[in-house]
Amino acid sequence: MLLRSLLHGAGRHVARSSFRNATTALQANPSITYEQTLLNVPETRVTPIKNGLRVASEDYGLPTCTVGVWIDAGSRFETAQNNGSAYFLEHMAFKGTGNRKQGELETEIENLGAHLNAYTSREHTVYYAKCYSKDLPKIVEILSDIVQNNQYSEEDIERERHAILRELEEVENDFQQVTFDQLHATAYQGTPLAKSVIGTTDNVKSLKRADLLKFAGTHYKAPRMVLAAAGGINHDQLVRLSEEHFGKLKAGYQGEVPDLVPCRFSGSEIRIRDDEMPLAHIALAVESPGLAHADTIPLLVASTIIGNWDRSMAGGGFVASRLGQQSVFYNLCHSFQTFNTCYSDTGLWGTYLVTDRMRIDDAMCALQDEWCRISTACTDIEVVRAKNLLKTKILLAADGSTAICEEIGRQLLAYGRRIPLHELNARIDDVDAKTVMAAMKQYVYNHCPAIAAIGPIEQLREYNRTRGRMYTIIH
Repeated sequence: MLLRSLLHGAGRHVARSSFRNATTALQANPSITYEQTLLNVPETRVTPIKNGLRVASEDYGLPTCTVGVWIDAGSRFETAQNNGSAYFLEHMAFKGTGNRKQGELETEIENLGAHLNAYTSREHTVYYAKCYSKDLPKIVEILSDIVQNNQYSEEDIERERHAILRELEEVENDFQQVTFDQLHATAYQGTPLAKSVIGTTDNVKSLKRADLLKFAGTHYKAPRMVLAAAGGINHDQLVRLSEEHFGKLKAGYQGEVPDLVPCRFSGSEIRIRDDEMPLAHIALAVESPGLAHADTIPLLVASTIIGNWDRSMAGGGFVASRLGQQSVFYNLCHSFQTFNTCYSDTGLWGTYLVTDRMRIDDAMCALQDEWCRISTACTDIEVVRAKNLLKTKILLAADGSTAICEEIGRQLLAYGRRIPLHELNARIDDVDAKTVMAAMKQYVYNHCPAIAAIGPIEQLREYNRTRGRMYTIIH
């Protein structure tokens, strides 16, 4: 999920999150416990309207807000023939509608001091706006106009076609994104999750207006949408606005109802060797459970234990991460970062590293040894430290109306409800060293990995040797 624009206008007055509310409460009354402050947050109110669209909001009583439409429509719902349609539709969103031309739309947003944006992921498409709370009725009307009344003129399609083709060229120079796209391509080969969000060059060149209309008509349905808002929000007003502007959105399907196709994970590798590149980019991952699975939390704690490290970090070798310390002392890599990319029913848990061509073998050995150590000999001390760090990251990530709004929309599509902070905190507290080791043994230890490697990767071991280091022989 990439937010591509800088904040301006009302977006500067970002809503304060529950994290700041908790901090204020603690300062005002030191006797209040951390757990009690997590209960002192606005409730998430959820109301479905007649056509199945869900309206959800959290009111923080502020002069600004973020409101958006979250749609179950990403590249996972595409075929080989129309791959890139969801991303193309997102690009077409702000090119004008049946009620307002592009220039009129831009002027209207600027006059409101608002900020309008959109993004596409493998499972979702999102259109959202940041604005003053008093302008909520107008912004909801604009969002409904964008989603329901886009004209998709041939002239605009051709203009955006060239823009997307330029983006595809630029993406080729983003080695991290290329590595993760290739990781999905090999890990989920032959399934919808293998497809890139942007699509292929051939598809972008061949997609027609009829393809875009068909995809939007199939997936832009009320039961697949959530109208989410956070900040200064009157929920009853938001429900009335949704009924007025989204009430005519269709809920039924003429043909087959689109559904998630199960995506099979394949232990495999893809190598793109280029000795002209200065550094090797490698992603190593195993299959993890979907978002709603209970084991997601222990795996997040395990990822936090491994941590992230970069040569530019001020701490140098004095970091909590054992792998980070080894990276400094043995010059293993330039950087590494853990990831746990979760989808509705599956995910990728692993590490992405950037290293010199002659340090690949050492870096991979150290990484896999650390995975095996956490699977078999994780300590309570490092779990406690990782849990505290994970809680801090979660609270800091929710600092602002946009981040909170995104969590509301994403969680309602994934879980069917908003997970409150106190529940998430309790689930993290329940994790101990035994829980982490059990999850690691179930998903990581002695499991086939997926590998994507780009650059001067001659030293990267043959796949079966890498697979053979996914377990240790204990005497």
